Amino acid sequence: MVIGVPKEIKRQEYRVAMTPAGVRELTRHGHKVIVQRTAGLGAGLTDEDYAGAGAELVDSLEEVYERAEMIVKVKEPQPEEFPLLREGQVLFTYLHLAADENLTRALIERKIVGIAYETVETDDGFLPLLAPMSEIAGKMAPQEGAKYLEKPFGGLGVLLGGVPGVPPAKVVVIGAGSVGMSATMVAAGMGADVTLMDINVQKMRLAEEIIPANVKTLFSTEYTLREAVKNADLVIGAVLRPGARAPKLLTKDILAGMKEGAVLVDVSIDQGGISEFSRPTTHDNPVFVAEGVVHYCVANMPGAVPRTSTFALTNSTLSYVIKLADLGWKEAVRQDKALARGVNLVFGKVTHKAVAEAFGLEYTPLEEVL
Repeated sequence: MVIGVPKEIKRQEYRVAMTPAGVRELTRHGHKVIVQRTAGLGAGLTDEDYAGAGAELVDSLEEVYERAEMIVKVKEPQPEEFPLLREGQVLFTYLHLAADENLTRALIERKIVGIAYETVETDDGFLPLLAPMSEIAGKMAPQEGAKYLEKPFGGLGVLLGGVPGVPPAKVVVIGAGSVGMSATMVAAGMGADVTLMDINVQKMRLAEEIIPANVKTLFSTEYTLREAVKNADLVIGAVLRPGARAPKLLTKDILAGMKEGAVLVDVSIDQGGISEFSRPTTHDNPVFVAEGVVHYCVANMPGAVPRTSTFALTNSTLSYVIKLADLGWKEAVRQDKALARGVNLVFGKVTHKAVAEAFGLEYTPLEEVL
């Protein structure tokens, strides 16, 4: 199979979808890998690194798409990439379709095979291709929150860890998954007073076994959430419904009850965000204020640490890329149920129920397509 690795063109996205080590493995399996020149520079990977591993380097984005049977990316295609996709071409990347109707409809029109990293799911509910980026975004969230709590950035002017005689910041983490647990441990390590909320009691029971003394757990309801964020200096949104839009937990009414200058780091923004006002922002313009609350809604947080993120991501995706290349996408998803759950679109049909429901589209079970 011919696998194409284009340079990411989403604003301030420095990651790359494959390392030279991945190229070497794919060529060992008899496949051809086409890499766009300078695709890896943001992550510190040179064209010479890729050529030495056996990749063919090409100059243009167009040539990558024209020649590749499977496109492996980090982020969803941008509008200028839509016309480059062709019917039957496999696209393996983060898609987050339920948060973007224009993207969804464009990919339906192109009749590609869209396999989303974020919905590849094992039988026990683990999301192996989302987890590494969730961990990174979770660890970054308290760092970014601490920065935007500073007065020059519009925040309350509160130090996350406090000092002797002055209490630390109150941090509320909503969601006890990979993002939430990573955020909790970092915020606690920075000395904050942390409350971890979830609707899954079992998750909180497991969390209780590892969280430090400055973290408490709280079952999430509309009432307890409202009361918790009312006193919070920093709120971290870490809610995930795989493949579906994030619930709008922080309504205008709840936000209005928060402190002016409090900060929300909405890591759920890839799936639409948990605030009624959340909208994607970028690393060079990361925040806006709504109802007095500073909203940080950068949709590709791990892109700010591209070297760490690239290696963490490709460590997880490579085995699936090899399987898709070795077997072809149909046989690969027949043999691997986790990978099958990642298939969102096939030849113009929506094969992920949550995506179809998000926009009132017809849902076609993958089994019918196969």
